[in-house]
Amino acid sequence: MSTPRFQFIHAADLHLGSPLIGLAGRDADLARRLAAAGRTAFEDLVTFAIETAVAFVVVAGDIYDGDWADASIGLFFARQVGRLDRAGIPIVMVRGNHDAESVITRTITLPTSVHVFPSNRATTHTLDRWRVALHGRSFPNRAVEENLSLTYPAAMPGWFNLGVLHTSCTGHAAHATYAPCSVPDLARLGYGYWALGHIHEYQELSRDPWIVFPGNLQGRSVRECGPRGAVLVTVEDGRVQAVERQIFDRARFERLAIDLSGVGEMAAVHERVEAAFRPLAPVAASRLVLARVHLTGECAAHDRLCAGRDDLAAEVQAAAHRVHEEIWLERLKVETRRPPATADAATAVLDPTVLLADLDRDPDFRERALAALAEIVRKMPSGVAEEAGIDAEFEALCAEAQALVLGRLSGRTC
Repeated sequence: MSTPRFQFIHAADLHLGSPLIGLAGRDADLARRLAAAGRTAFEDLVTFAIETAVAFVVVAGDIYDGDWADASIGLFFARQVGRLDRAGIPIVMVRGNHDAESVITRTITLPTSVHVFPSNRATTHTLDRWRVALHGRSFPNRAVEENLSLTYPAAMPGWFNLGVLHTSCTGHAAHATYAPCSVPDLARLGYGYWALGHIHEYQELSRDPWIVFPGNLQGRSVRECGPRGAVLVTVEDGRVQAVERQIFDRARFERLAIDLSGVGEMAAVHERVEAAFRPLAPVAASRLVLARVHLTGECAAHDRLCAGRDDLAAEVQAAAHRVHEEIWLERLKVETRRPPATADAATAVLDPTVLLADLDRDPDFRERALAALAEIVRKMPSGVAEEAGIDAEFEALCAEAQALVLGRLSGRTC
């Protein structure tokens, strides 16, 4: 007997309740809006599932970012799955490393249409109407080093078989290695689709069988740029016919590298910055956009750029808002270079550029500067120093300090 035609949504890594400490330290209002974006993205996913009349929804782990500070995040999730329940759409999920059984200590009763796979063994959950057999296993604790896929049952003949697993399948340097496995490990079981979670980038590891990471639903920092969402899977005659990405993010991070080579006047700097923001206007029409701006290139404006950082950041933000009111400056990085000095031997001895050129190579200066930097990092709130990356940018900080001094001596800023 063949299975009927149906569609389902595969999502993962919702990270509801993510704290976003670094951004909160810089702008509390933006942090609040970004934190709300994750919830709104999931709310939009639920609305899409109901309007599309999907057969079911699969979430492959990390629904929550960690244990709840209060019940609000659990109540939000219960409210959304309640909407699915009233529409007759079941939701099937596993726990990942962020919401493992040992991590989440609070609970709120969910509708009976919500099925959470146990953590002690891999089990099978069937949806008889669609002749779908879902196989899964949750994380018992945050760090699972076992290849859980080796414990999954064989496919049920005559049913559409779907595996749900939170894993670092094939290994990814940017993510911790949890429940490691390989594509052959998964393919051997004969399932028609593997719904994976943990890797935050969209990836199709295989199309025979389909093995998919949908990526996370909402980017959480500039490390997670570009569109975010879930996938809509169409199954007909027991086989996957289509896998379509659906974008649900309500805030998006972007990186802009703006080459200022040859620029000497600040007006020209502002023009190039505004031009770089223009392609983001269509994106900002439907969501918040947070852009990290890198100014690069060899330019005569270098010292002035560094000397007036606060004024420059304000000008960059103003340029973004001229393009669209929902484009915001996440962080400004000035990585321009000063053109080579042209002073002759008679004046070089009095040239501040020459006098400061080798200061950062002086052993005594480096020792004292590194000690001061370490003390600053130690006093910063948890997570902020890592997000800023200042402890890994000593050379760049020295160059910036030199440019700041020279810019102030010239008496010209932005």
